Amino acid sequence: MTASRITHKIRLTEKEYLAEGTMGFHFEKPAGFQFKAGQYVDVSLINPTDVDSSGSIRSFSIASSPEDQDLLFATRMRDSAFKRVLKASPFGTEVEMEGPMGSFTLHNKAAKPAVFLAGGIGITPFLSMVRHATQAGLPHDLFLFYSNRRPEDAAFMANLEALEKENSKFCFVPSMTEMEKSKQAWTGETGFIDKEMLGRYLPELQGPIYYTAGPPAMVAAMRQMLNTAGVDDDDVRTEEFAGY
Repeated sequence: MTASRITHKIRLTEKEYLAEGTMGFHFEKPAGFQFKAGQYVDVSLINPTDVDSSGSIRSFSIASSPEDQDLLFATRMRDSAFKRVLKASPFGTEVEMEGPMGSFTLHNKAAKPAVFLAGGIGITPFLSMVRHATQAGLPHDLFLFYSNRRPEDAAFMANLEALEKENSKFCFVPSMTEMEKSKQAWTGETGFIDKEMLGRYLPELQGPIYYTAGPPAMVAAMRQMLNTAGVDDDDVRTEEFAGY
């Protein structure tokens, strides 16, 4: 029997620009609301002033950790009625939130490292997991490979760099694929995440649990790359971010 999902009304408390074309929205966390790092919720606008064929409900991974005082959702700002209304909403605006949902969460067995492969806005569940692991003092070894076109497009870079300094068990590897279109300097990894890049940082490719989140094409490419590298399908967990 499926448990009924719980709906909460939550209030908007803060908005922030996270990267070019990406915004973060902070909401009050309801009393007693609990979730596992990596889970998502459905957010519904209440009596929106603008509606289009995409509707007024969106799924968001929670970017904040269970220990944080508020709920943070991040999104690419496509030109949809939902995004326009959310961006224009004054502080204190209420939305409906249903959840939490999903099983894209950190495995329990700390002897197995976790390797996170993120593309673009697919970073959100991993930020939650790394924040939670750091705040809760989890013993897992964590490796995060984060692919973006340019530094200008990469959300949460400063947060992740700070977490790497704070958590000795966390290794952060950002990579840029289109630096020729960037106006910023970059000395880190370039190119798409591949077996060779993983091999430069991981003690071994077989053994960890791999998690990949991002656009469907990126998720499919990561699964194929891992299969080619001899990683067991049972050790690969995926979450697609489509139509955001």
